[in-house]
Order: sequence, then structure tokens, then C-alpha cells
Amino acid sequence: MNAKLTLKLNKRAIERAKKYAVKNKKSLSALVENYFNLITEEENTDELEISPNVLELSGIIKLPKDIDIKETYRKHLEEKYL
Repeated sequence: MNAKLTLKLNKRAIERAKKYAVKNKKSLSALVENYFNLITEEENTDELEISPNVLELSGIIKLPKDIDIKETYRKHLEEKYL
């Protein structure tokens, strides 16, 4: 979910950031979000953000409770590459 954030920054810093954003084909919001994620990465190792698309897909496939997923995948790879 996106939320609005208002920042007060030095005009020169803003102009440099805008140029950087244009050069790298990113928005200022994306740059700030990436920076926040970078500086808080160590603190949030327990939390994984799951995208809405993944959340929507979760639970669609129902597998038997006694299935060995690793063994099934191994067999699939074996059949595919041998």
C-alpha cells in the first residue's frame, strides 16, 4: 500500500536528485523508497513484503498433505534434463 510522505529538503539536493532520477529513468519516490529500504534492510530481515499478485495467487493450488515437494521437483528435473 502506498502512502504520501512530505519532506523538506535543500533545493540543491532536490535538483540533483531530480537529475539523477531522470538519468536513471526512476521517479523521486522510487529513489526515496529504495534508499529507505536500503538503510533499514538489516533491521527488517524478519519481514518479507509479499506482493499483492503473490498474495492473490497463494492458496490456489491444493496439494496432498503427504507429498514430498523436493522429491517431486527432483523427479521433474530428472525427466526434463535426462
